[in-house]
Order: sequence, then C-alpha cells, then structure tokens
Amino acid sequence: MRIVFMGSPEFALPSLGILLEHQYDVPLVVTVPDKPAGRGRHVASSPVKDFADRRKIETLQPESLTDPAFLQRLKSLSPDLFVVVAFRILPKACYEIPSRGAFNLHASLLPKFRGAAPINWAIINGERETGVTTFFLQDRVDTGSVILQARTTIGPDETAGDLHDRLADIGAEIVLQTVHLIEVGKAKPWRQDDSLASRAPKIFKEGCRVDWNKTAREVHDFIRGLSPRPCAFSLLDESSFRFYRSRVASSGNGGSPGSICATTTQLLVQTGSGAIEILEIQQEGKKRMSSEEFLRGYRFPSTSVFH
Repeated sequence: MRIVFMGSPEFALPSLGILLEHQYDVPLVVTVPDKPAGRGRHVASSPVKDFADRRKIETLQPESLTDPAFLQRLKSLSPDLFVVVAFRILPKACYEIPSRGAFNLHASLLPKFRGAAPINWAIINGERETGVTTFFLQDRVDTGSVILQARTTIGPDETAGDLHDRLADIGAEIVLQTVHLIEVGKAKPWRQDDSLASRAPKIFKEGCRVDWNKTAREVHDFIRGLSPRPCAFSLLDESSFRFYRSRVASSGNGGSPGSICATTTQLLVQTGSGAIEILEIQQEGKKRMSSEEFLRGYRFPSTSVFH
C-alpha cells in the first residue's frame, strides 16, 4: 500500500516510525510550515519533518490544504491511504484523494472528547480511563466511523505529559493494525453515537488559572491535566507561579481557599475542600524545580494566599 502520512508534533512520530519499520511504502510526509519557536524565535521545523528528513522522505509543508498545486501533487502519487496523526483539519477535496480513504488517530475514546485537547480534558475531568481511536475522515471534525480503539487506565497522579507519551505508543500500534485491516479488506467501521459526545476544545492561557474554591481532587486533576503545557498557574503579589505536579494532601491547614502552608520541605495549599501538596513549581522568571528545592531559597509570608 502507498501511504501519505500527515502529522506534525512528537505524538505522531511513533506512528510514522512503526509504518516504516513494517516496510510500508511512505513516499511523502505532509506537515506544517516551519515557524519561529523558543525564546530566540528561531525558525524551526516540526518533529515530523525532522524525522522525515533523516529518513530521506519527501516532505510537503503547504500553507493551504486546498492549494491546487498541493492537491495535484497528492493525486500524482496515486496513494492508497492517508494516515493522519495530530495534523490539521483536511478538506474534503484532500481526504477523498486516496483510493482506500483517509483515517485519523485521535487520543480519546470517541465520541468522548472530540476536539484539539482530548488528553488534557480527560484528566481535568477526572476520567479514570481513556484511549485512542482510529476513524475515517468525514466533513464534521472527529465524527467519522470508528475503525479501532484501544483503552488504558489513567493513573491517579499521571500528568497530561505522561499520558501523552503512553498514548503515542499505544496509538502507533493501533495505526499499524488499522492499516493492516484496510489493506486486507477486513476493516469493519462503526458509526459513533453522537448522543455520547463530549468536547475537548483547545486550552488557552487565560483558562489555566487555578480556582482554589474547587475541591482538592478537582484542583489536583486540573494541575496534572495541564502539565507540562500549557500549565496551571496562580498569582501571589506581583508574581506568577506555575504548578507541574501535585497530590491530594491527607489534611489541610483549615484556612481559606488558596492559603499557603509552607515548611522547609513541603508546600500545602488549601482548597474549597481539603488541601493539595505542590510537588513541582516554577516562579515567573525562574526554572522549574521540586517544591523542596524551591523552598530552600524562597519563603512564603505566613499570610500568603494564591489567587
């Protein structure tokens, strides 16, 4: 089978890699255009492009997915299948090109958590189970017929970053199985039940501020669901503090939500019900570190309250 692979971030790398390992013909990779990144704003290519370049695979980086020259190049390859992992929304003129269709790998158990941030929202919502889904593309985003799913539990302290890496590997295996089923004509897709659908929209910085009035479990899930990016934060005086890891504490300090109880080794914050212990923190302009390391050089006033 001749496959065009479409993807951009690190999440897509295991899927592309496993197809190449199993000797599938992948003559072309489509990814996002190079763009400025990092503090220096140096122009950088996507992880998928870097990987494809090392493997001497042709890459296309179209600004527009409806550009006639781009579509013509895809047609000229006479592809059997498009495999899409963490890429952009494909227009119909694009995904109808391959003879055997186009499928996407999504990091949730569809129809739950349709949207751009399924991993984050699954954890924020306190889900105990998630997974990955492959589905054929159609006009409405994340609504196509399901081909395969794989389930996995979410650890009580697992962060979005931890889960992201696990799902990337699980997803690669499901991508491989999906390609094989399509190749041998044994794929049996089923329609999603729209009545069970939930949304997982993109998360912006303004939505990452901790609401300390919520319960300890809800705050803990919020912190780990946003770690390491875009990251939960709170304000104290003129500084912003980011939180990367936490756990529900066995007891609180009895103060108002957001009140801080810090020792030389432990940082506790009261919530609306119970308290959490912050395990990894970053003060604005400083490096990320364990709370124990942070508390060696920083002292919270006794009446400090995160807000």
